[in-house]
Amino acid sequence: MTHDISLDREWAPSACTLPTAERPLRVAEFDALFAEAVRGLSRPERTRLHLELVSGPDNAARAAGLTARETGCCSFFSFTLSIARGGVALEVAVPPERTEVLDALQARADAAVAAGRPD
Repeated sequence: MTHDISLDREWAPSACTLPTAERPLRVAEFDALFAEAVRGLSRPERTRLHLELVSGPDNAARAAGLTARETGCCSFFSFTLSIARGGVALEVAVPPERTEVLDALQARADAAVAAGRPD
C-alpha cells in the first residue's frame, strides 16, 4: 500500500505548536534529511521508528538540530541520536495515541529512501 502524504495535507496533530505557515518548511526539512541522509529504516515497535543515517558528523548534527527544533513544537516526540561503532542512528518514539503521526513520518521516510535507491 502506498501512502500519499503531500506537503499541503494537514497531518500534524493539533498538539503541534509550530505556526501553520511554517509546517510545510519543516516537512521539507524532514524530507531532505530522509532523502539525503537515511540509508535504512525499521519499525521495531508500533511506537518507535529506527532510522540508520549515513555516517558522518554533518548528518548527526543535522539530525540533532532538526529534532531539537521539532520537540520544541511537538513535545510528544522523543528523539534519540546514537553514534556508535562507526554508525549514526536516530530513534523516533511517540506515545500510543500518536502512532498516526509516526505512520506519516515513516511513509515519508520510506518514500524518500526508496526514491534514492538505484534500480
